[in-house]
Amino acid sequence: MPNDPTRAIVQVDIVSDVVCPWCIVGFRQLDQALTRTGFLANLRWHPFELNPSMPPEGQNLREHITEKYGTTAEQSQQARDRLSALGVELGFAFNFTDDSRMVNTFKAHQLLDWAEDQQLQHPLKMALFDAYFTQGRDVSDAQVLADVAQSVGLDRDSATQVLDSGERQQQVREKQGFWTSRGISGVPSMVFGGKYLVTGAQGADTYEQLLRRCVEEAA
Repeated sequence: MPNDPTRAIVQVDIVSDVVCPWCIVGFRQLDQALTRTGFLANLRWHPFELNPSMPPEGQNLREHITEKYGTTAEQSQQARDRLSALGVELGFAFNFTDDSRMVNTFKAHQLLDWAEDQQLQHPLKMALFDAYFTQGRDVSDAQVLADVAQSVGLDRDSATQVLDSGERQQQVREKQGFWTSRGISGVPSMVFGGKYLVTGAQGADTYEQLLRRCVEEAA
């Protein structure tokens, strides 16, 4: 976010996965809180895989949710309806279909790790949320990831090279391990000012309180 010496800046670290709907909901709620306060956030996104053992072909999303959480088809539809309604409120479109799939996100996290060095991690993260939830694209596919990278101003050939070489694999694994070793087992997990951890999409009111607390303590 832009540097403005007249506005307070809060460090916010967000551990998340690009196929986690509550991660984009939580971010949009955080964005509401930032707008209310007028504060700026120094955002850093950190990798977490909801399904690290997901095979390359992925799995039908409804089947996956039923298997993983034991939900019925009716409960699954209710959850989709709730998310879609929340998305409308927050200006984000969840376009779930019967063909929606859960996919492996390790490559996406490698690309995000590289994008951080290019100062384009946040735009890429937003674009990946849009690609997966709004456009229904396969964010485990290297060509799709290269398309999304190019759409936010990253060099397509360089993005492809990063994914083909696997040069970021070890670094991403280490970052994942850092957070899981500290007890992070669900996302989104947000750390405000390096000290206040909240897990789940907690709403703009909660985030506003945390932002104000961080600014007051830094004053």
